[in-house]
Amino acid sequence: MSSFKMPLTAVAIAAVALTLVACGKKDGGVQVIKIGHVGPTSGAIAHLGKDNENGAKMAIEELNAAGIKIGDKPVKFELLAEDDAADPKQGTAAAQKLVDAKVNGVIGHLNSGTTIPASQLYNAAGIPQISPSATNPKYTRQGYAGAFRVVADDVHLGGTLGKYAVETLKGKSIAVIDDRTAYGQGVAEEFEKAVKAAGGNLVGHEFTTDKASDFNAILTTLKGKKPDIIFFGGMDAVAGPMLKQMKQLGINAKFMGGDGICTAELAKLAAEGMSDENVYCAEAGGVEGEQKAGMDKFRADFKTKYNAEVQVYAPYVYDAVKVMAQAMVTAGSADPAKYLPALKSINYKGVTGNIAFDEKGDIKNGALTLFTYKGGKREQIAVVR
Repeated sequence: MSSFKMPLTAVAIAAVALTLVACGKKDGGVQVIKIGHVGPTSGAIAHLGKDNENGAKMAIEELNAAGIKIGDKPVKFELLAEDDAADPKQGTAAAQKLVDAKVNGVIGHLNSGTTIPASQLYNAAGIPQISPSATNPKYTRQGYAGAFRVVADDVHLGGTLGKYAVETLKGKSIAVIDDRTAYGQGVAEEFEKAVKAAGGNLVGHEFTTDKASDFNAILTTLKGKKPDIIFFGGMDAVAGPMLKQMKQLGINAKFMGGDGICTAELAKLAAEGMSDENVYCAEAGGVEGEQKAGMDKFRADFKTKYNAEVQVYAPYVYDAVKVMAQAMVTAGSADPAKYLPALKSINYKGVTGNIAFDEKGDIKNGALTLFTYKGGKREQIAVVR
């Protein structure tokens, strides 16, 4: 049986904190339920953090408009949004602010590199956390009872892409670059494992950082090995300039990556470095069949509301907020200790598909959506499980 890992002294502190949270702040006789959200709303991938935050805002506004009651008492949801700038240290500082604010639950963080260290603080405080986009397997393998995610992990993501590179794209010489972050390194390692398992030929593995802008040295090294596919473990803010420099160096390899590059913004960031059907990526989620109508409506509503296209994970944040609220309604309480069992056993039909969690807190039967780019826009290839 999984349980929160905390020293005995922390148990007493957390018990007091939970009592205070359970009481809740009153707003004109209405109980205020505080939901924390953390993402990088500054820095190179601020467009992704803002996308996530807008998904949270949209869900909170809808919950309040619906007049949700918990335990037959009217409630008002309040969003406490923090910026972690995709930096682990800032991520833990943001997490501590939410713990100190006695939030009832947390949605976030966006990156695995911030989600994992922050999860230790939420766990010690007894606050449930649902990540809408962190894919490193370690997050849900720490034994924390309150850690959940609503997307497939890197084992599935990198593994599917590695197999696709060899079996579908027929890659003969495959090179890998990663940005050394928890996400980038994790997805690149799973990609490599799958390439080897499929009988593919790996010709090189180079490293960069999530803040780099000059890739000429590592690309020149790889050019000499004549790869026909280059996989990048990292985010779109780095992938865009990398694609430009590949074109300048005359590297004609197909470019692959995980959900970090699989954004609406990538085509703008890569500009002339992108050509039709030369970039392949996967989003750690996906819907098909009759579920597609709900996702299409969400995207249309989101664009109307924010005058912006969904980047990647706004709908997953939106669903995560709704799932947490539903667990509170089911339990009749916003006290984390009381609604956590309902969260563990949730079965929720969201815009991103059906959401239920396994014993680790991972989504059951998680989907992946494979994409390529044509005319500067993402085009879906297939949804796989």
